[in-house]
Amino acid sequence: MHHLRLFQNKSGNANRVGCIFLSLMFGFQSISFAAAMPDVVNLRVVGHSDINGAGKGGEGLALKQYGTRTVLFLAHESGPQCFSVIDVTVPAKPVVLKQIPVEAEFIRCNSLGLSGNVLVVARQSLTVGQPYGGIKTYDVSDASNPQLLSYMDLTGPNSRGTHYLTFTDGKYAYLATGAKDFVPKNPLDDQMLMIVDMQDPKVPKEAGRWWLPGTRVGDEAPAPARVKPFDSGFRLHTLLVPAERPDRAYVGWIDGGIVVLDIADKSRPKEVSRISWQSLNEGFIHTVLPILDRGLLVASQESTKDECADWPMRITLLDIQNEDHPFPLSTLPVPANFSSLCKGNGRFGAHNINLNNMPDVSRVLKNTVVTAQFAGGLRIYSIKDPHNPVEIAHFTPKVPGNKGESIQMNDLIVGKNGLIYANDRFTGGLFILEYTGKTPLN
Repeated sequence: MHHLRLFQNKSGNANRVGCIFLSLMFGFQSISFAAAMPDVVNLRVVGHSDINGAGKGGEGLALKQYGTRTVLFLAHESGPQCFSVIDVTVPAKPVVLKQIPVEAEFIRCNSLGLSGNVLVVARQSLTVGQPYGGIKTYDVSDASNPQLLSYMDLTGPNSRGTHYLTFTDGKYAYLATGAKDFVPKNPLDDQMLMIVDMQDPKVPKEAGRWWLPGTRVGDEAPAPARVKPFDSGFRLHTLLVPAERPDRAYVGWIDGGIVVLDIADKSRPKEVSRISWQSLNEGFIHTVLPILDRGLLVASQESTKDECADWPMRITLLDIQNEDHPFPLSTLPVPANFSSLCKGNGRFGAHNINLNNMPDVSRVLKNTVVTAQFAGGLRIYSIKDPHNPVEIAHFTPKVPGNKGESIQMNDLIVGKNGLIYANDRFTGGLFILEYTGKTPLN
């Protein structure tokens, strides 16, 4: 196993790597912090839905074709709804077909995954020990009438259930979850990786699990040093398995950094490499997107504090041609109106990116990154030159129902037709956008 830590790596080039990363994080003196910018550049609104007034868009979006109909499944960040089913066949007139409510006011669904007619939806409780946490599986062969197939109970005295999941191949779901028998040394480290065999969706079964060594009670490894000043926990958030490398998982492990896992044996995942920048007091690696045929990794750090209190939370491009030793190349540029975005009475900074994980119904982007950045709205970048990424579009509308009227763009998916489906975390609902720029969206 290889551990690459900035300022602490084994190669002896720690200071050089650290200095490169510092310049990437803070070397934007040439940027002019303009007081105002247009709300929209190279994007136009095609359609909008307030999701029957439910709002609260989470970070789980999935598209499905039903003959000539296109349907979007949308997980809600919090109740009263768990997930919504929206017909987006006519983008200008999205229609809510069905909404499934949460089981209790302390439950949030937040994330979902779809493969074929099988939909898996997360359940996370507000605090440990509360009921209803885990995953529920539905048959969605009839989009208007999802049928419950199973519930996998992952509650426990140290568990809040499941926060996030990915499920795309019809075989395995990858959960960021607690469990009845998982006891973390620190309560902030309560969500590990659980691999669930979904080949019989009526009887989901645990196939394997992995956690950062030293974070579980009983581990021989020492507990990791906490990230300061914001300790967000050493726990899994997002895991992606590229179709071309089903034996590899690319993982955002929040304060644990970026992890590459060997998952050829689902019962025994093994660490291949890990890179973190704890020495810079940075944390919250959220999403890690591999673009393997370019030897690239796109990694976002979620902003979790209002008014840029945890800045910088950026999106970084890394070289992973040698998977044992990933290293940073650049960060996506800061918006020219950075200062005003930070004063928008909400979060501003990185969050979700297009995941490239539904190739049958959504675009697989290799030269472009589409991002949701809370108050920064939807922002699109060309990464054709990974050393010099360039912003090519953005959409930052006012949302009257949000605090400070600040958009809080939470998640997105780019459809096969090029339309972008993006949701606001609070009251803004679902936006359907068309990219109009000259640089290809590819």
